[in-house]
Amino acid sequence: MSLAVVHSRAQIGLEAPPVTVEVHLANGLPALSIVGLPETAVKESKDRVRAALQNARFEFPARRITVNLAPADLPKEGGRFDLPIAIGILAASGQVSNRDLDKYELIGELALTGELRPVLGALTVALRTRQSRRALILPEANAEEAALAGGADIRAAKHLLEVTAHFNSERFLVRHAAVMPAPEAGAVPDLSDVRGQHQARRALEIAAAGGHSLLMIGPPGAGKTMLAARLPGILPRLEDDEALEAAAIQSLHKPFSLKHWKQRPFRAPHHTASAVALVGGSSQPRPGEISLAHHGVLFLDELPEFDRHVLEVLREPLESGTITISRAARQAEFPARFQLVAAMNPCMCGFYGDPSGRCRCTPDKVNQYRSRISGPLLDRIDMHIEVPGVPREVLLDQKIQPGESSNVVRERVARARERQRQRNGSINAALTNKQIEESCKLDEAGRRLLEQAIDRLGLSARAYHRVLKVARTVADLAGEENIKPSHVAEAVQYRCLDRTKLF
Repeated sequence: MSLAVVHSRAQIGLEAPPVTVEVHLANGLPALSIVGLPETAVKESKDRVRAALQNARFEFPARRITVNLAPADLPKEGGRFDLPIAIGILAASGQVSNRDLDKYELIGELALTGELRPVLGALTVALRTRQSRRALILPEANAEEAALAGGADIRAAKHLLEVTAHFNSERFLVRHAAVMPAPEAGAVPDLSDVRGQHQARRALEIAAAGGHSLLMIGPPGAGKTMLAARLPGILPRLEDDEALEAAAIQSLHKPFSLKHWKQRPFRAPHHTASAVALVGGSSQPRPGEISLAHHGVLFLDELPEFDRHVLEVLREPLESGTITISRAARQAEFPARFQLVAAMNPCMCGFYGDPSGRCRCTPDKVNQYRSRISGPLLDRIDMHIEVPGVPREVLLDQKIQPGESSNVVRERVARARERQRQRNGSINAALTNKQIEESCKLDEAGRRLLEQAIDRLGLSARAYHRVLKVARTVADLAGEENIKPSHVAEAVQYRCLDRTKLF
């Protein structure tokens, strides 16, 4: 036969649409052409495939070869089509049996030696292949990642020769056994390392329990970054479906490592990051930092140093939990249910309010520095707290007992989240307005206290709802069914930037 059909898959956002690789050999001057909207890396595959076949001791047909990647209107990118193109050429020229080609889907990049190199998005491909009831042949380096898609038939190979031997019934590729790794112990820093900062630790626990966004304001060296890095350690372990979703997104960025299985993502982009780096983009949509932090933590250190335009792109994802990237020919939607934690200095020099008096910033300069964060973005941050410098006595006193460990705090956080799921089916930070009315009812004393806070602080309707959500989380941590005035008072105190009236 001079025609072969091989099944593969492209990558568009989180989707892996099917691609049919059709290879036809015809008489005429020797040539290899690839059609079907291939981008540069796909066009270059003809050189990789030719060299790989020759180095594997196969005959490269001296005929006119046409490779069609269908559907023709779907953009194709990357080296993932090298393997299906090579198998298609061998099957069309009779060097490989095409009897069972319809039972498999193939992805993989070829080295010039014929070795198979890993590709991005193997987990999303495995999830879609499972639905098609075909087996998936892919590079061995992607096998463990793809096997996370439970029930998928994964066949791994190191070299092109192993794939051809399988189709020629000489030596079959065995099904890769799925092994769900246990979460790695000690991979996340422990909260007991933090000395002092009792109020900040309490705020971090509340933020973890309710999934609330948090802004920490304090001088350099106060421990803001240290606290933020320990937030994933007090969050509950990811459920299987959450872990699979987070791993699938991360596999689009780089091959997923099993040592990160069921660990909450922690992303900390530098303040020079662009808007595209944060939300995702490029001609073929790729996930940005907010999607890579899905079900985890996005930490923005030195918040005012970020470009204002970059920060403004966070406003919609903070509310919706998704980000839609639109291009002229294609649109992709990525989940972005992340927990925002940010840190900033109180002023440009960093020592505003320091007892030593070393800060020389005027109130105008302090306002100018802090106003780099827009009011609408600040309004969407549930909690903002002051993190003072750690006293010398606390640092030097070796007799001070360490604080609670992350495991102890995580248990309280897990119990609070379980109450939230039983009551509303979601964490408090994701409550709708109707759910807030049902779950965050106040008694008369609590209502009067919140009314006073609204009048004195000038809280917006959004900030009012956020105070109610935080108060509900404080009550959940205390095991209370109803929100008490003390819970409202604690929630109000976590709006320090509203109290200071500096914006």
